[in-house]
Amino acid sequence: MDTIRPFITGSGLWKPANTISNDELVHSYNAWVEQNIALFGDKPPFSNSEFIEKASGIKSRYVIEKDGILDTNRMRPSLTERPDDDISIQAEMAIEAAKDALCAANKLPNQIDAVIVSSSYTQRPYPAIAIEVQHALGIDGFAFDMQVACSSGTFGLHRAYEMVKAGTANSVLVISPELTSPQVNFTDRDSHFIFGDVATAMVIENSKAITSPLHTFEMVSVRAATQFSNNIRSNFGYTARACDTDPFSPQALFHQNGRKVFKEVCPMAADHLENHVASNGLKTSDIKRWWLHQANINMNQLIIRRLLGKDTDQLTAPIILDQFANIASAGSLVAFNLYHQDMEPNDLGVICSFGAGYSIGSLLLKKI
Repeated sequence: MDTIRPFITGSGLWKPANTISNDELVHSYNAWVEQNIALFGDKPPFSNSEFIEKASGIKSRYVIEKDGILDTNRMRPSLTERPDDDISIQAEMAIEAAKDALCAANKLPNQIDAVIVSSSYTQRPYPAIAIEVQHALGIDGFAFDMQVACSSGTFGLHRAYEMVKAGTANSVLVISPELTSPQVNFTDRDSHFIFGDVATAMVIENSKAITSPLHTFEMVSVRAATQFSNNIRSNFGYTARACDTDPFSPQALFHQNGRKVFKEVCPMAADHLENHVASNGLKTSDIKRWWLHQANINMNQLIIRRLLGKDTDQLTAPIILDQFANIASAGSLVAFNLYHQDMEPNDLGVICSFGAGYSIGSLLLKKI
């Protein structure tokens, strides 16, 4: 019996029409601090674009809605609630990325067996966004949502890999519609600049289902690890109603201990990647491309130095933070989407994400 081998055969990317530069965001944030100066005493926490770029590598971000974020009387996106019978915002994002991935893979919706929506947030508990997307695209089979914070994208690809390997699906559509801006505290100096909105999608298939081998990658192996930590946390949830707490308090939104995250996650991610590569009889120098999680440029640079013993260039370890900011679980997948077309047959690459949990997911790929 032939061993079933999973492949990535198509990837898709959707970006909102709106962008916000560091200068725009800082102008709005500092104006908000001025309006609320009494809250801060002698040390108002003003921000500046140079601080943001140095601390993170971020210069701009895509957002689903711009005006409300920059409104000093609002400081959050201004979204219109849609009727239950209308397509949800997150499903709409997912569908656009999915169409690109299906086109790249030369696949029709009726040739897909399963849909996984894997993202750090979903805009409702149920019905699953994935099932809504499945219905809108006319896909048979089954669909489900899954969340592992910033590792949701890679963990979703892991599930697709396992389903194809097991023969329970021939073709799987994995989508990461990261609608993060509604969860950002735009009045917090240390985190107001971090996140952006975007959607990615990938088609994973067994070798017999492939119809478009142009930019196809074999999924050679996958690896995942989790370790509990409170250093990155979001407490937003329905139990706030029963606890009589403010569901929109700073503690309910995204917050982190950035210094501890940097100190703990960087060695954890580097060790994970080195061990994953070695378990396949390879050295880190055998890897042509590292599509790493896009949380912070300094984290990525440190991890690459630990893996390769040197700094490297944009092609070896692409950085997309400057344009997209941190896009949660979609970051490494956007890096892959934008930086894989030049890969030659038998070239090796690694996709890796790391984030809250802590959670780390990686995939070793080979261009065919």
